[in-house]
Amino acid sequence: MYAVTDPTTGEVTATYRTATDAEVTAAVEAAHTATAWGRTGSVAERAALLRRLGDLHTERRDELAASIVQEMGKPLQEAEGEIDFCTDIYHYYADHAEEFLADEPLDVLSGPGTAVIRRSPVGVLLGIMPWNFPAYQVARFAAPNLALGNTIVLKHAPQCPATAALLEKLFTEAGFPAGAYVNVYATNEQIAGVIADPRVQGVSLTGSERAGAAVAEIAGRHLKKVVLELGGSDPFIVLSADDLDAVVDSAVAARLDNTGQACNAAKRFVVLDHLHDAFVERFTARLLTSETGAPLSSAAAAENLGRQVDAAVAQGATLHSTGKRRGAYFPAGVLTGLTTEHPAAREELFGPVAMVFAAVDEEDAVRIANDTPYGLGSYLFTTDPAQAERVADRIEAGMVFVNGVGAEGAELPFGGVKRSGFGRELGRLGIEEFVNKKLIRTVA
Repeated sequence: MYAVTDPTTGEVTATYRTATDAEVTAAVEAAHTATAWGRTGSVAERAALLRRLGDLHTERRDELAASIVQEMGKPLQEAEGEIDFCTDIYHYYADHAEEFLADEPLDVLSGPGTAVIRRSPVGVLLGIMPWNFPAYQVARFAAPNLALGNTIVLKHAPQCPATAALLEKLFTEAGFPAGAYVNVYATNEQIAGVIADPRVQGVSLTGSERAGAAVAEIAGRHLKKVVLELGGSDPFIVLSADDLDAVVDSAVAARLDNTGQACNAAKRFVVLDHLHDAFVERFTARLLTSETGAPLSSAAAAENLGRQVDAAVAQGATLHSTGKRRGAYFPAGVLTGLTTEHPAAREELFGPVAMVFAAVDEEDAVRIANDTPYGLGSYLFTTDPAQAERVADRIEAGMVFVNGVGAEGAELPFGGVKRSGFGRELGRLGIEEFVNKKLIRTVA
């Protein structure tokens, strides 16, 4: 089940043994035992470990990036950037943990005495991670929760076992005690048992809608809190432009991030009529010539995207592309002629294919942008500040980026609404999800 398959060749280069039931049970027990560390140590001590972990990511940057490239085909420069972002995340929480977790005094209006909110760990957490950002996804879950004092059992995607093993070693080298972070090569059936285990207090999953629904169902039966970051079909709305070429450059960057395999990549481009034809012409030309040459994560991923594109064309869309599918390689393309009535408009295309929609005015653009089951991120380009504020407020998404792409940061919360999930990671909000906000009321 856990294997490294080089997407450039389809060759299986390494296999990892799936954990036994006893090993999964031992992983949970180790994490449970380590909760004593989280409850008795100081925030400053945990912050120091996170800082060292961030430093180790920098020191082992080449090794980590190479592992990511081999497992899921990410362009090397992007893999290196992913590791740099991990360092930023670990250092961010190292810098701010004491501030975020300080006692919060409350104004008492109901009688004498004082009251504070004290933030403390809840215990063992289960993390279920995806393949598209093998190190970054772990960082944004692990960093705030280890700063808080929670402990982690981590199930990585089956195609990223080598990166999973390397990350576990870095946590150990950074000085985290045994059980604070435990990697486990578990099956889905075993994970269902972990969620049900009374020692596990919460689950964070980044992945597909189907996986999210399955995990949430099990967690709900056992009264466990869940954070879900699922799919997205983010709109890229173009309402006006002083420099259309610059907007096109941003559009290409937003679509080709991780070869189009990012939940929050721009996927639906909504352009006002008076800019539509010029945008399509320039965007198509730039997208087709800006391909990274990297494969998708697997041949199966390319086949699935191919089925979606073929279905869109069968529904009446026009595909603008010059390449041919080959194994895990999928050529960049642009689909035009779509409306929100087409079934393809309500799907997530996970790869370097964009959908372009024409809008008659601002109202129509907002309608198209919101006509989706997803609500993760969005991008809005306009030269009118009042319009930017007005439209950003109406977009049904967890994030809106105005006149820019690639503007994420360790300090900025990440998450969505609707079928894109719920909960937030990163920033101050990221440390507030799995925490006991304990009221301490002293009367006399």
